[in-house]
Amino acid sequence: MKKSNAQMLTQGAAIAALYVVLTLIANAFGLANYAIQVRFSEALTILPIFTPIAIPGLFVGCIISNILTGALPLDVVFGSIATLLGALGTYFLSKKFPEKKWLAPIPPIVANTIIVPLVLAYVYQFEGSIPYFMLTVGIGEIISCGILGMILIKALEKYKDKLFE
Repeated sequence: MKKSNAQMLTQGAAIAALYVVLTLIANAFGLANYAIQVRFSEALTILPIFTPIAIPGLFVGCIISNILTGALPLDVVFGSIATLLGALGTYFLSKKFPEKKWLAPIPPIVANTIIVPLVLAYVYQFEGSIPYFMLTVGIGEIISCGILGMILIKALEKYKDKLFE
């Protein structure tokens, strides 16, 4: 059964809202921004393996999250682009290798590990080197996308036909 535009919009908005809520929870613990980041919301970047509507949902959710957590304008733009690129990469990998779900977290890990350290160094001018920021952001992404994302895949796999029909 094909989804209506209203159903797709609702599902995308729900994903965006969930991304925002999870980011705000991480932010309450000081984990959403700065050199060490473990955004629980980044686990959601695996959702494009289930539905392409997750891509704009994640992008919009990241924009809203970055604004609400006080990110500077260039961080809002480039941080959100990192999430968008990660979600797109996850979607395309899932189409090319549908049986290899373990690949799903790799694009968001790579996109954020490359882009976010540049934002930290050049937009915020934090003390530290880009390789250091790549290490800290990369570890956070491995935790949120790699570990939490794979747990999420396992949990959703059983219900994917009902949730993402």
